[in-house]
Amino acid sequence: MKKEFSKKWKASKQPRKQRKYLANAPLHIKNHLLSSHLSKELREKHKTRNVTLRKGDTVKVMRGKFSGKSGKVTDVKVKYLKIYVDGIIIQKRDGSKVKVALRPSNLLITALNLDDKKRSGKLGVQVATKTPVTVKKIEKKEVVEKKTKEVKKEKSTDKIGEKRNE
Repeated sequence: MKKEFSKKWKASKQPRKQRKYLANAPLHIKNHLLSSHLSKELREKHKTRNVTLRKGDTVKVMRGKFSGKSGKVTDVKVKYLKIYVDGIIIQKRDGSKVKVALRPSNLLITALNLDDKKRSGKLGVQVATKTPVTVKKIEKKEVVEKKTKEVKKEKSTDKIGEKRNE
């Protein structure tokens, strides 16, 4: 594997190559990797399985030393693919307290921060546009079919009328 990031690279069994891929990935790809599963209620409400984590989301830790604890996301480090949750800290030997960096795959989103219009629109659009779009398409097809039938009838009557006049 080369030093630069390549979109053509598929996969490898070797962990060193997998780590290198993630480390060299550009930020727009790393941002997609910061997604986490939604709880069952949110999954039914928004009709999607996972969402990219953002500051302000409420999450529950599912794996590791802090499993079962929940809190709000205080910080998201896209460069390092790490999430920091409020209330999840460890005490070091010297007595100082440090936030614990968590992987997004070990978290479950229990409440979403919908302050951002773009994010709320994205989640809202998925629910709202599924049925109306298909209805509009069907209505348009019916209108087009009616118009083509009317035009065909007019043409056929014109031809018959012309033949009778001759």
